[in-house]
Amino acid sequence: MFEPIAESDVPLIAALMNRAYRGSGASAGWNSEAPYIAGDRTTEALLRADLSADPAATMLKWIERPGEEPSGCVWLKPVHDKIWYLGSLAADPSRQNGGLGRRMLAAAEDWVRTHGGESVRMTVVNVRETLIAWYVRRGYRLTGETEPFPYGDDRFGTPLRADLSFVVLQRYLTVDGAGL
Repeated sequence: MFEPIAESDVPLIAALMNRAYRGSGASAGWNSEAPYIAGDRTTEALLRADLSADPAATMLKWIERPGEEPSGCVWLKPVHDKIWYLGSLAADPSRQNGGLGRRMLAAAEDWVRTHGGESVRMTVVNVRETLIAWYVRRGYRLTGETEPFPYGDDRFGTPLRADLSFVVLQRYLTVDGAGL
C-alpha cells in the first residue's frame, strides 16, 4: 500500500528510483532508461529540493508488508481543474513482472480519486515504446501533446540520443470522463 514518505525515506527512494529508471545489466528492469539516458535519475538532494519546492505534491512509497523497505514509489501532484500529474512511478526491478507496477498504478489512481482528482496526466520519454504501450493497455491515451526533453539540465541525467522528447498521456478516472 502507498503512504507518504518521511525524511528518513529519501535515501531509499532515491536509490530505488535510480535502480528502476537507470539500472543496467542483470539488475535492470524491463523498462530501464539506461539505453537512452545515462547517470542517476535523481539524487537525495534533488528529491528533497523537489519535495520542498512543491508542497502540493506528494511522494508516496509502496510498502508490501510492515517493516519492509519500500518496493516502489510515485509522485502525485494536483495540476488544475481536478487534473493530477503522476510521475516517478518506480517499482524495484527485482519485483517487476509480478504485477507490482499494475497494483501501484491502480493504487495511485485511487489516491488521486480520494483527493478529488478526475484525471491523471503523465509524461514519458518518447522512445520508451514498451512503457508507453504498457500505460495504453491500462487506459491511458496519448494526447498528441509533446514536451521538450531538458537537454543541458543534468538533473535528469545525460541523454545518449539527440531525438528525445516527452509524450503526454492522460486517463480519465470517472465514468463521465470516459475513463471507466
